Amino acid sequence: MSQPSSSKLVHINPQGLHDPTPSCYTHVVTAPLAGRTIFASGQCGDIHHNGQPLDFAAQLDGALAGMKTVIQAGGGTVHDIVRINLYIVNHTEALLPIWSAAAKRIWGEGPYPASTLVPVPRLALDGLLVEIEATAVVLE
Repeated sequence: MSQPSSSKLVHINPQGLHDPTPSCYTHVVTAPLAGRTIFASGQCGDIHHNGQPLDFAAQLDGALAGMKTVIQAGGGTVHDIVRINLYIVNHTEALLPIWSAAAKRIWGEGPYPASTLVPVPRLALDGLLVEIEATAVVLE
């Protein structure tokens, strides 16, 4: 799960998520500051379920679930998230209410993290529609 490094950074690949090592990244990296900062790699939901492609809303829910898992593995909660970056394939304004509803399921009525939404032509794998990257700060 944790991998030692020569600095005070801690690299974590939580159980239950795929092994990212062959793709040369880590799911979570924490770094000491005034508290603990958690840098989470972008998380995506499943592309298919029972052989059927999943739509944006379903993939978004999966990406948010993965985001919660990696932040928890780093010792934080969704309320410690200070920033997220959303990468959405072929983004249109019609997707914003879907995002807002999903965000309210995670953070309730707020406060919400700082956020950047980046429309992209594609993500790492064919069929992926959304990826969420998060940074959290756990104050001690």
